[in-house]
Amino acid sequence: MTTANAQSGSNAEAATITYEQPLSERLRTYLRLEFLYRQTLFNQQSSDAWSTRSAMSAILDILAITARGDCRTDTLKELERQLVVLNEFRDKSGVDSERLDSIMKQLAHHRGELNSMPGVFMQSLRDSEFLSAIRHRSAIPGGTCEFDLRDYHHWLNQDFAIRQGDFENWMSDIRILCEAISYLLWVIRQNARPRREMAVAGQFQLNLDRDSHCQLLRITLPAGTDLFPEISGSHYRCSVRFLKWQGVATRPIQAEQDIPFLLTTCT
Repeated sequence: MTTANAQSGSNAEAATITYEQPLSERLRTYLRLEFLYRQTLFNQQSSDAWSTRSAMSAILDILAITARGDCRTDTLKELERQLVVLNEFRDKSGVDSERLDSIMKQLAHHRGELNSMPGVFMQSLRDSEFLSAIRHRSAIPGGTCEFDLRDYHHWLNQDFAIRQGDFENWMSDIRILCEAISYLLWVIRQNARPRREMAVAGQFQLNLDRDSHCQLLRITLPAGTDLFPEISGSHYRCSVRFLKWQGVATRPIQAEQDIPFLLTTCT
């Protein structure tokens, strides 16, 4: 599954759109959790009940994702791996040692916070009868409307400060994991530099070094273009084809022209 992230910051970044493709199951999980965490933070700041519903839906999805496997242990391993990789840059010329130390200090901070958490640190949220009822009804289309969940409807009509307090309690443990993952993704994205490539007749093949440990592909195009990439493959070989957007009523078609783009391979 490809996710698109609009760029922000400088004028150059604002004029582009980047499409990301994870090349491992771990990165797929990280990108989904980052997406849901951002959705939660955005919606929980709004006082209306509809935004609260969206924030609640994102929290329940986070709980569902983290229930599969051991996300905490995987994240600790990735934090440690990134610390080892960055430590190898210390003796290289031209390295900004102050910035390197700052990044490593932040990675170590997230590692320490995660280490301090028990292995079942989200269990209290999973055991919550209130959250469980909403989760079970959410599997039914429209299943969380007012007449299905009276207590949920009652809570949604509580003062915003009360709802915010409850959200802060729920987010206290979630935040530690999601902040660590968000920072890891920032480091992974920053560790690589984009290079210019050309998709001949709208298609591009990429062979990856088996020792490169590439985890994430990023394809950047100018904002406003009617083209977008479709990416498939693995961490050894990837295929990219560019499709032309024709509106919601018509299927995209294969682009036939040569298409310049920026490619970033992140390890």
